[in-house]
Amino acid sequence: MNPIALITGSTAGIGEATAERFAKEGYDLILTGRRNDRLEMQKKQLQDMYSNRVLTLCFDVRSQAEVEQNLESLPDDWKNIAVLVNNAGLAVGLSSVQEGVVDDWERMIDTNIKGLLYVSRTIAPLMIQNGHGHIVNIGSVAGKDVYPNGAVYCATKHAIDAFSKGLRMDLVSHGIRVTQVCPGAVETEFSVVRFKGDQNRADNVYKGFEPLKADDVADAVFYCVNLPKHVCINDMLIMPTAQAAPTIIHRNL
Repeated sequence: MNPIALITGSTAGIGEATAERFAKEGYDLILTGRRNDRLEMQKKQLQDMYSNRVLTLCFDVRSQAEVEQNLESLPDDWKNIAVLVNNAGLAVGLSSVQEGVVDDWERMIDTNIKGLLYVSRTIAPLMIQNGHGHIVNIGSVAGKDVYPNGAVYCATKHAIDAFSKGLRMDLVSHGIRVTQVCPGAVETEFSVVRFKGDQNRADNVYKGFEPLKADDVADAVFYCVNLPKHVCINDMLIMPTAQAAPTIIHRNL
């Protein structure tokens, strides 16, 4: 029986790359997201390429009821989850607090913090029952530092940093590993979402330097998960060579 990895927000960016990397390495996959058409397309592609089992679950991690309904009713042959990758997350807007859009804040808080909590709360007991597991939370350089006009997004990622440390403490006696992987600038649809579909503005974020690719982060996640059982990477910060801090990027323009 192949090991099972559950990946939230799997249909784009880091989640999509992580799903492919784990499929390539022989994992069966539970993939979640809000866009069912993308989930089904992803399932077909991965099964065609790697012949792994793939279970897709279409729900919004912001809804506690949907998280519990979908994850607590997993078939028995899908409950032995070896890896949980809490990837679902987003940034919306780039503005000062005094000019911020409250709906943007709520989307970030509900997805980045509460969604991650709901999924972790549901899956951690299964891992304890199974006697093994590894939880990987996708954080951000924004959880290590802050930058102008990003206070709320940075706050949500700082929350993941704190939660990851606390979760590690809570689960250490059960032999369950917890890792936080914090990327810097990664060229995905992240900036398109942040700028609400403004592709030109999003493209400018990555001009003049080579950003990380989603595959780079997926490689880091897989590396952390596949270390010897007595080794746990608690926290990993990964950035492009051209980036030294959230707002310090050397650009050849």
